Amino acid sequence: MFEGSNVAIVTPFRNGKIDEDGLRALVDFHLENGTHGVVACGTTGEAATLSHEEQDGVINLIIKRVDGQIPVIAGSGSNSTAEAIRRTGFAREAGADGALVVVPYYNKPTQEGLYRHFKAVAESAEIPIVVYNVPGRTVISISSETVARLAEIPNIVAIKEASGSLQTICDIIDKCPDDFVVLSGDDFVNLPLMMMGGKGTISVTANVVPADVAVMCQAQLDGDTSRALELHYKMWELNKMMFVESNPIPAKSMLSIMGKIDLEFRLPLCPPSDVNMKRLETFAKSYGLVGDPVMA
Repeated sequence: MFEGSNVAIVTPFRNGKIDEDGLRALVDFHLENGTHGVVACGTTGEAATLSHEEQDGVINLIIKRVDGQIPVIAGSGSNSTAEAIRRTGFAREAGADGALVVVPYYNKPTQEGLYRHFKAVAESAEIPIVVYNVPGRTVISISSETVARLAEIPNIVAIKEASGSLQTICDIIDKCPDDFVVLSGDDFVNLPLMMMGGKGTISVTANVVPADVAVMCQAQLDGDTSRALELHYKMWELNKMMFVESNPIPAKSMLSIMGKIDLEFRLPLCPPSDVNMKRLETFAKSYGLVGDPVMA
């Protein structure tokens, strides 16, 4: 259900408010370029600085604009289990196809606490749950053994794995049922993860080059590793550029260079340094994102 390229879509702002027209245009951009799914209100969507009402509005807008053409996964995690339950219930009521639930941040729960947290969220709403492991943001990492326990719960169907550990990824794939979907949370390892048995990605890079990420993922799903490798290396330097500063600063900056959104963030995020903005502008031209396309 959540295979292929799922974009962790940015949330555009204009004059301090959500740019709803800009967000609709971004959704259209992905529909036109073959993105397989949209993830709303994740890390890349700056959910941490959106009010509850704004998160609800973003999710509703994306679901309405997608209109059933591709799956929509709504970010619904929190470091409070009760709040994660509330947010996940909203995702279900809004008509999302799944809910992305992050490992609780700041609290530093034990593995047993993590298991009970995700179990409680999953049992609270009949909606497919994607566990989100991103220790670089949450400090705590969910173990492969805990993921295997969670995979036994019927509506916990996938994990976004952003630990950066190929060993952890392999352990999860090895320990979990064949129908449990493992998605890359790091664009650097999208293809390696898929070659080891993963099914796709929740991608930052797809914000900027949705067609390239989607075609790469589909090629690997179809068994065309040669084509997938070609695109993997085409995007290699772009993946690096997406993290020259904290995500989503480079992605939103690149989209502004492409003329798709205003360059606006909410504090504590801010525009990139002048040096990095110049690097992004130069790279955008070399990749063909602005001006005359350059073939890989």
